[in-house]
Amino acid sequence: MYQSYSMELAGRMLTVDIGRVGKQANGCAFMHYGDTTVLSTATASEKPREGIDFFPLSVEYEEKLYAVGKIPGGFNKREGKASENAILTSRVIDRPMRPLFPKDYRNDVTLNNMVMSVDPECRPEVVAMLGAAISTCISDIPFDGPCAMTQIGMENGNFVVNPSQDVWNNGDLQLTVASTMEKVIMIEAGANEIPEEKMLEAIYMAHDINQTINAFINKIVDEVGKPKHEYESCAIPQEMFDEMKQIVTPEQMEEAVFTDEKQVREENIRKITEKFEEAFAEKEEWLAILGEAVYQYQKKTVRKMILKDHRRPDGRAIDQIRPLAAEIDLIPRVHGSAMFTRGQTQICDVVTLAPLSDMQRVDGLDENITSKRYMHHYNFPSYSVGETKPSRGPGRREIGHGALAEKALVPVLPTEEEFPYAIRAVSETFESNGSTSMASTCASCMALMAAGVPIKKMVAGISCGLVTGETDEDYLVLTDIQGLEDFFGDMDFKVTGTHEGITAIQMDIKIHGLTRPIVEEAIRRTREARLYIMDEVMSKAIDKPRAEVGQYAPKISQLMIDPAKIGDVVGQRGKTINEIIERTGVKIDISDDGAVSICGTDKEMMDKASEMVRIITTDFEEGQIFTGKVVSIKEFGAFIEFAPGKEGMVHISRIAKERINRVEDVLTLGDIVTCICMGKDKMGRISFSIKDVPQNK
Repeated sequence: MYQSYSMELAGRMLTVDIGRVGKQANGCAFMHYGDTTVLSTATASEKPREGIDFFPLSVEYEEKLYAVGKIPGGFNKREGKASENAILTSRVIDRPMRPLFPKDYRNDVTLNNMVMSVDPECRPEVVAMLGAAISTCISDIPFDGPCAMTQIGMENGNFVVNPSQDVWNNGDLQLTVASTMEKVIMIEAGANEIPEEKMLEAIYMAHDINQTINAFINKIVDEVGKPKHEYESCAIPQEMFDEMKQIVTPEQMEEAVFTDEKQVREENIRKITEKFEEAFAEKEEWLAILGEAVYQYQKKTVRKMILKDHRRPDGRAIDQIRPLAAEIDLIPRVHGSAMFTRGQTQICDVVTLAPLSDMQRVDGLDENITSKRYMHHYNFPSYSVGETKPSRGPGRREIGHGALAEKALVPVLPTEEEFPYAIRAVSETFESNGSTSMASTCASCMALMAAGVPIKKMVAGISCGLVTGETDEDYLVLTDIQGLEDFFGDMDFKVTGTHEGITAIQMDIKIHGLTRPIVEEAIRRTREARLYIMDEVMSKAIDKPRAEVGQYAPKISQLMIDPAKIGDVVGQRGKTINEIIERTGVKIDISDDGAVSICGTDKEMMDKASEMVRIITTDFEEGQIFTGKVVSIKEFGAFIEFAPGKEGMVHISRIAKERINRVEDVLTLGDIVTCICMGKDKMGRISFSIKDVPQNK
């Protein structure tokens, strides 16, 4: 026997089945929203994982293609590695829930969300987010919930709660907000230059809806929730802290961390750690947790310096941005490049342009999105933080940072009609000390302009941090946080935008939510900072897109043909189009509406290919002049190829003004000749003449 709970949410019924399936998991919620079905489970190991100083939480979002009636491609016909959308959804679920687990909890926890059917009117991502929260809340896993999430879209200027897939894809806002019973705990947004005031309105609209969902979750927990299990705490003993302060005083620790040079600070902490290792040589149980203890000591020191003394580790004012620098064209021969430096954070971005056929193919649960024209990739090598480890490809963090910068710039990109290119931007992290994703946004914007991409407006990004005290009123917002302030602070609030409004938000916090004054101040601070970055730094490196793409970038010309003639251009089994490509070295894409894009780096060859396509698709009329090659000679005349697959016949009597006995007396195979169309012969065939071509031709 199972129990079912329902509530109306945004005009649709949300139903949660408890005890129907997945009974061996610590918590399981079988979620239904419209016809969208998601199975969410929460499981935890019985004992803590040894030798770690972090909470081992794994969040999975599994896209089953049977949910939309598809069989996976490839040889195995199974779902492979997680898609980019699945990874980003997992991150959005992880970020608000992680702070609500105990900080000293070391048991492995897995939150699994399996999408089993998809109703386009009810996005599965929001169902999985709610399912993860409900399954954890009703389980015996320690968790300070409830936690609810709502998505807000925009259609015709109006907010839409939990929008359909179509409204989400095509509207001006994609906002996800997570809340506890009192505060906002996570914000993720992509926006088409939404003003700050409008964004705040949408955030707190979602927050209010979250309160009704939290009340619904609490009702379920009251009736079927399990008692939370006891766990082995991994907190640092107070006795150890007291002894550490005798060895290294708080004043000495302040002196060690108070520097704007990351390497100097790390060296200072290394020496302090060696002192502790010598002092605790006989206490093996303390040596095992010394790394975490030193981290906590640093954290308390930095937070006290910032919150009580208003001193930042690098000496900056609370609202001061680190030294900035911007330059373009530092990498030769690429299509566009730029570098943006903020303190010890440095990003080099390289843009590559290609024909639209090089767009990324997307295979997922959203059947409306099958390709991506703009791709933003972010790389974070170990040398950027002075470490050494082999590269294993992008992890979830790298994919998330690339997606954030991509989201920031999509609203200002030209349309395919305005700029018929696929665009790839790659952000290479040269050096990292906080907020590389925002530096990637700035570098990418400049690289796009340097590449000649006619973006509509300049975009910049900046991050704000937070240190809180004992009460909601005791806090300090920091502009442009560096790595140390991110590690030891409570918030990383990233905002990108133009002069007119916001294009993306990503908010991560380590506490149980933010009050509205904190959110408002962070949004205000980030606006002030991004305007300064654009006006005083980026615009001095490049203030508008270049008028043309660079020397080494492919050029694209377009012409329209009758869609009924597409088959003539392609030819049998692609013979005609492949011959054009082979002769000219260009790349040709043809859309269903007859738009032909010709891409190449040699303008002469592009013009030649365009002429071939024009000839192939032109109905020959009297008086038209063509240039072609002699491909066949007969007794009665010669056949001239004007374009691949397109030939005409010149009768022997029309080859020369004087009478000739043999075609070979005038023409040889391979000769390039100019002909004029004379209309149709008695048999209805098109006839050409060489001798009647006007002399000025």
